[in-house]
Amino acid sequence: MKTEQSSITSQKLSVVIPAYKAEQFIQKNIESLYKVLQAGRFQFELICVVDGQIDRTYENAVKLCKKYDNLRVLGYKNNLGKGYAVRYGMSRAKGDIVGFVDAGVELDPNGMAMLLEHFQWYNADVIIGSKRHPASQVVYPWQRTILSFGYQLLVRVLFGLKVKDTQVGMKFFKREVIERTLPRLLVKKFAFDIEMLAVANYLGYSRIYEAPVRLKMKFSGPSTIISKKFFNIVFGMVWDTAAVFYRLRILHFYDYKNRKMWVNPKYLALVKK
Repeated sequence: MKTEQSSITSQKLSVVIPAYKAEQFIQKNIESLYKVLQAGRFQFELICVVDGQIDRTYENAVKLCKKYDNLRVLGYKNNLGKGYAVRYGMSRAKGDIVGFVDAGVELDPNGMAMLLEHFQWYNADVIIGSKRHPASQVVYPWQRTILSFGYQLLVRVLFGLKVKDTQVGMKFFKREVIERTLPRLLVKKFAFDIEMLAVANYLGYSRIYEAPVRLKMKFSGPSTIISKKFFNIVFGMVWDTAAVFYRLRILHFYDYKNRKMWVNPKYLALVKK
């Protein structure tokens, strides 16, 4: 038992926080996540990636680097999408377990501790937060619940992923999974979660499990569900998901033999068969 505990605490955890237009709450988010990690059993690092320096998110996050030695704040000028930000941070992570947690006030950061416990219990390749886990505490609009259910059914049919929810912004991966999947990925925005999970599963990392979360989503009324912005997000997700299926099942783009097409120089050091 002591040996097992020693093995767990000797592992390093890297947590990427993708942030966009988060100047008002990024410091609170970082501090909340830090407290949760500090109370846990892992050595850890926090990597905040500012996806486009269009407000004071970067400056506000950097201020905390003086307070926390194991915090790194990275960023770039233009907004390139959450998927790009997560991959940008993961490619620079040093942990044995690498994950990401969305910046924002909707997702309770304390749920991260539960995910990491599940990661150890199941000896998982990937652990994902799930709104539809029986133990989750979720305040979520019924309209989005219906859309989420339909989307997850589509994901199961297309990719064979045996999970009930793939869209919560809290996921953790074994480093080996990151090293093999990251160089292959293309999606920068809407369906990057699906691409990561589908490619990992395709490569044989099928130990993908769900864990409970606490989520309270803001919802301003029925107009939101039929707004042009929301429609564009839904369309973007479906389009990107279909593109992942096409690359995976038709083109076999993610196969190692096609590495000359998918190797990105930034991720070259991570490439493994």
